[in-house]
Amino acid sequence: MAVLVTGATGFIAQYVVDYLLKEKYQIIGTVRSQEKAEKLHRQFGNDPRLSFEIVEDISSLNAFDQLFEKRANEIQIVLHTASPVHFDTKEYEKDLLIPALHGTQGILNSIKKYGAHTVERVVITSSFAAILDVSRFSDGKAVYTEKDWNPATWEGCQTDGMNAYCASKKFAEEYAWKFLEENKDLVKFKLSTVNPTFVFGPQKFEEDVKGHLNTSNEIINALLHSQPGSTKLEPDYHAEYVDVRDVAKAHLVAFQKEETAGQRLGLNNGPFSSQAVVDILNSKFPQLKGKIAVGPHPGQPDPTPGCSFDNSHSKKILGFPFISLEQAVYDTVAQILKKEGKM
Repeated sequence: MAVLVTGATGFIAQYVVDYLLKEKYQIIGTVRSQEKAEKLHRQFGNDPRLSFEIVEDISSLNAFDQLFEKRANEIQIVLHTASPVHFDTKEYEKDLLIPALHGTQGILNSIKKYGAHTVERVVITSSFAAILDVSRFSDGKAVYTEKDWNPATWEGCQTDGMNAYCASKKFAEEYAWKFLEENKDLVKFKLSTVNPTFVFGPQKFEEDVKGHLNTSNEIINALLHSQPGSTKLEPDYHAEYVDVRDVAKAHLVAFQKEETAGQRLGLNNGPFSSQAVVDILNSKFPQLKGKIAVGPHPGQPDPTPGCSFDNSHSKKILGFPFISLEQAVYDTVAQILKKEGKM
């Protein structure tokens, strides 16, 4: 039996595929084009246990029907990682809300139509964005747990990219739990979601390191290319993080353990600030000394921390140690510097 990984070319999904291959699973990955399938197959050494199906547009409600019609009898586990992750749009409904919601509606309805008796576990890549109240993002007194929900409304969230992105994760995840409740007698699968904070860490393959990285890593990339000696940090974040390798590992534990069924698995390993990131860069990479920003308070604790996510419940269920901020930042930057010929 196979594991279906949607959005297989994604930052998190590539590590998920890697870990699945290491554990000898058969994998069906969805990609948007034949070209992407060929590239990923090459990157994974043309492993025969990895095959691909083309799903061009997940915002189409029947996007996954053809795939399930063809291969439903093989698919036992579904890891739905495909969803837009960017803030740089003004077309909030078209680019963020509808694709996220339709992608989740589409995959779940395809399972109901074609895999109701064969799919046993479904894991959806959600986000801390589905949990927090965005208006309290910078509020150091706000503490969230896996029980909390983003209060955003469809109309109210369309003020900027950040609000719309966070709401898109809320609506998609909310739909999944509701779908399972309404169809519990018609499908046999158990559902879990994975809800990470900002996801740092190196790309799975060095060739995928570009000038502009995925949304979370772009924070590190921008600070790596900041103004030499500057005390002003751009961007200036006070938030929380988790390493991509831990997020990928959690996707596997999410379907392998019985006690993860029905759970929102919060993924977070504590706070980070832009200052903490440049402190790591300045102390761990001698070649950067004097060539990047130093920030307003080097080596000091963050005076203005943002909201926090108490995910102790999930960490206990998952049962593995998380990667430190220092390691996550170091590995991300070492890979970029190597690609730029500076290491």
